[in-house]
Amino acid sequence: MLWSMFITFFKIGAFTFGGGYAMLPIIQEEIVKKKNWIEESEFIDAIALAQASPGPVAVNTSVYCGHRLRGYPGAIVCALGTILPSFITILLIAMFFYEYRDNPIIDKVFMGIRPAVVALILSAVYKIWKKSRFGVDKLLVAIVSIVLIIALDISPVWLVLAGGLGSIAVNKVKNRR
Repeated sequence: MLWSMFITFFKIGAFTFGGGYAMLPIIQEEIVKKKNWIEESEFIDAIALAQASPGPVAVNTSVYCGHRLRGYPGAIVCALGTILPSFITILLIAMFFYEYRDNPIIDKVFMGIRPAVVALILSAVYKIWKKSRFGVDKLLVAIVSIVLIIALDISPVWLVLAGGLGSIAVNKVKNRR
């Protein structure tokens, strides 16, 4: 099972461009739909936890999934599977492609990849939105958060902390009833 987990996350890390958020729909497809390793609702919880934790969201999600499946060895194997492709790619770029950094063809290739990355990120947002039971109250919190971040330049860290504390408070009040 550990080897299968490593190969799955290595494949995800190797064939996803655009960083962590672009990886999320591919992680979801592999571990929720194809392999049935975790449930959809648990994957959404993993993303929420990964976003609230320091570090890249894809690595945090892979660590969560690996730990959920096989404890600490699973967490390490999935993290390595996610990180190694990028590490190897950056190492190869540093070794061989530095002299081509100003090549117009390379620039055009990366310009072509950008729309696909945006589509992957929007796909992840859409899938999470569908499954997250978003009500009017949660939509209002999301809109207020966006306004606070953009208009008032408030750090998202403070909003994540406030959201976590607010959720704890609301759930305590609900549980007392």
